[in-house]
Amino acid sequence: MMSCVFAAMIAAAIICGAANGSIAAVLDALTEGAANAVTLSLSLAGAYMLWMGLMGIARRAGLIDALSRAMRKPLSLLFPNAGEAIAPITLNLAANFFGAGSAATPFGLEAMKELNAKAKYAGVATDEMCMFLALNASALELLPANVLALRTAAGSEDAYIVVLPTFIASVISFVSAAAICALLCRIMPQRPIGKGKA
Repeated sequence: MMSCVFAAMIAAAIICGAANGSIAAVLDALTEGAANAVTLSLSLAGAYMLWMGLMGIARRAGLIDALSRAMRKPLSLLFPNAGEAIAPITLNLAANFFGAGSAATPFGLEAMKELNAKAKYAGVATDEMCMFLALNASALELLPANVLALRTAAGSEDAYIVVLPTFIASVISFVSAAAICALLCRIMPQRPIGKGKA
């Protein structure tokens, strides 16, 4: 879908450029944009290698496992019926906390698989699934690796000045997501697909 949108935008730009006689400027912009994309990709690759390397060291040193153990008991209050899924849930959120999104993905998939196996109704998301998705999307994060990489690549004088504001914002969004999801799960109980209001 997005490829169609971008193709339509490019085609519209070329047609408009040809119509008003500035096709040369359009072609120059296309070439310059492609060159900038390559430069940005190389800059981001270096920053990603640094942060993913640090996250790999943290994982091997046991920091992510230690955080997941510390988080397990508080998270069990949010996921009372998660059962075995609580382990991958804590590992997923711990990895996201350190900005290791690539390491978090397998744990997230495993958690959803475990939660789906415990679902009461086939094809209906459980309260634990909804809570997990809400917390995952709100992303409590200490190190926003993607933002830091982009700011560094853009030549920011102080790329790390956003760390504290980002962390505070992520705490607020995390707590808000948990509270709103818990409220909605309480006032909108599960029902099988196809069962509407009586």
